[in-house]
Amino acid sequence: MIKGLGITTVWTFDQQRTKAFFTEKLDFEVRTELALGDMTWITVGAKDQPDVELALMSLDGPGLDPESAEALKKLVGKGVIGGGAFHSDDCRGDYETFKARGVEFIQEPAERPYGVEAIFRDDNGNWFSLTERSEELDFSKDFG
Repeated sequence: MIKGLGITTVWTFDQQRTKAFFTEKLDFEVRTELALGDMTWITVGAKDQPDVELALMSLDGPGLDPESAEALKKLVGKGVIGGGAFHSDDCRGDYETFKARGVEFIQEPAERPYGVEAIFRDDNGNWFSLTERSEELDFSKDFG
């Protein structure tokens, strides 16, 4: 039986640069950095959520045939890959902090039916939602 999500992939052109983006700009922590033959396995995660990790997967690493690697590089480079949604207890405050650190936002914080949301890109072009949920919102009741 599935218990939950443990690791998800973030595609990167440069693992070290992306590790710096997540740790220096978003305050994530490095969970794993391990050389495995011709690849490096790097995971990062939010300090308050130890059971979920982002695997920073190189677009030049093993596991992708050349045609798929080129197609994926084009999609990531175009900025059309969505990496997920990060929860925040202060979307507007985090927006100001992260913007001051050089994070590129493609959408400023805005009121949504589910709370306040901003959209940003990582150093590769992957986009992420930064969401502060409404206190009164009950997803199981309102969307279930």
